Amino acid sequence: MTTFAELGVDQDIVDALAAKGIVDAFPIQEQTIPLGLPGQDIIGQAKTGTGKTFGFGIPVVQRLGHDPAPGVKALIVVPTRELAVQVFEDMAMLTQNRPTNVVAIYGGKAYEGQIDQLRAGAQIVVGTPGRLIDLANQRLLDLSHATEVVLDEADKMLDLGFLPDIEKIFQMVPAVRHTQLFSATMPGLIITLARRFMSNPIHMRASDPDEGLTQANIRHLVYRAHSLDKDEVIARMLQAEGRGKSVIFTRTKRAAQRLVDELSDRGFNAGAVHGDMSQEARERSMAAFKAGKRDVLIATDVAARGIDVDDVTHVINHTIPDDEKTYLHRAGRTGRAGRTGIAVTFVDWEDLHKWALINRALEFGQPEPTETYSSSPHLYSDLNIPEGTKGRISTAPRTSSVKTASKAPSSRSGEQRRRRHDSASKPESASNDARSTEGAGTHDGGGSEHHDGNAAPRRRRRRRGPRPTDSAGTNV
Repeated sequence: MTTFAELGVDQDIVDALAAKGIVDAFPIQEQTIPLGLPGQDIIGQAKTGTGKTFGFGIPVVQRLGHDPAPGVKALIVVPTRELAVQVFEDMAMLTQNRPTNVVAIYGGKAYEGQIDQLRAGAQIVVGTPGRLIDLANQRLLDLSHATEVVLDEADKMLDLGFLPDIEKIFQMVPAVRHTQLFSATMPGLIITLARRFMSNPIHMRASDPDEGLTQANIRHLVYRAHSLDKDEVIARMLQAEGRGKSVIFTRTKRAAQRLVDELSDRGFNAGAVHGDMSQEARERSMAAFKAGKRDVLIATDVAARGIDVDDVTHVINHTIPDDEKTYLHRAGRTGRAGRTGIAVTFVDWEDLHKWALINRALEFGQPEPTETYSSSPHLYSDLNIPEGTKGRISTAPRTSSVKTASKAPSSRSGEQRRRRHDSASKPESASNDARSTEGAGTHDGGGSEHHDGNAAPRRRRRRRGPRPTDSAGTNV
């Protein structure tokens, strides 16, 4: 292993990394940092979770110098809000020992705070295309001096249709610049993009020869499960021995929220990240997951690339992803930073054709997913689930249906007022009789008492007037 100091990284950055326990460089960092520091354009390709952020972030910070002038000098473009937050945190950590300031620019948050940081002279901007263009059009973001430009997760940006926005952004930055493009996969459109906007880039690909298309430290399990049994299967999986933080991916926002409610009802500490949540709620949920306050995170694919948590042990695909690229990005949430992980995928009967394509593309050698139910013995052995485990670890507290007098003070006080009014209008003996029977109710429905055990008030009979008669004096 090569240390960051041996790669020529400034000592203050080395110290910042060492404070987080990061000393040795990953392969993609080892290959790209020596090229990025002198200003070589780079196309960096590596599987997710292998340290691409530091691969481009360290050269960006070091090339700006120890005390850069105020104003945007570096731009890092990312496809999603969650990834913007993650990259911002990493860049802020790299710059903690120098006066360089970093700002995150993305939608779903108020403009004012972001604008204030730009006006204060932030030198590094991490942002999503939409908000970057919005602020630039309002002349609140000046990219004309951004000589360091990075496209992170470029393949995802193309999948989300951001190519026109990327072209607009490149028109705003200087023609002479240092450009880095990083991605987990490298489709043809990425190569075309690089030829248009980069100057003689070097394509660096970091992979171990024995890994194949998927990471060797991730164990992949594929089950054909019934949709009505999935929740029970997942609940039992979450009680496996050695399970740490777990991420569950669903296809839709509604399915994500439904599963959060279901698992919470079963006693699990689950949170969610999906498009129906406000940005503040998504960030709170992600922060709670990273801090360990919640150990289950249910997400749609919008958050797949922004979940940068080293100690995720399990990834569960509640619904099968649409293609092999999405599968790799989902599974890449576990087995990060050299750790091991487990990726479980449920395949519905109607989605077997999707699995056939993914299996062929990733060379899994599992054309037929194993038919699996919550009671299947192989489920317990595959995931090390203790025998006898059921899908509920706690029950919701039950509330009593019988209301006592102490729990209904307003009705009791109203009853007491009626009794005082009646006792004032009836003989003393009747009042004494009422006091002697107070609290003697049997709740059997056969007496004259109320259900709270108090004697019923005497009913006051309404006096009727004379009945009408006809002309002969006969009652009508």
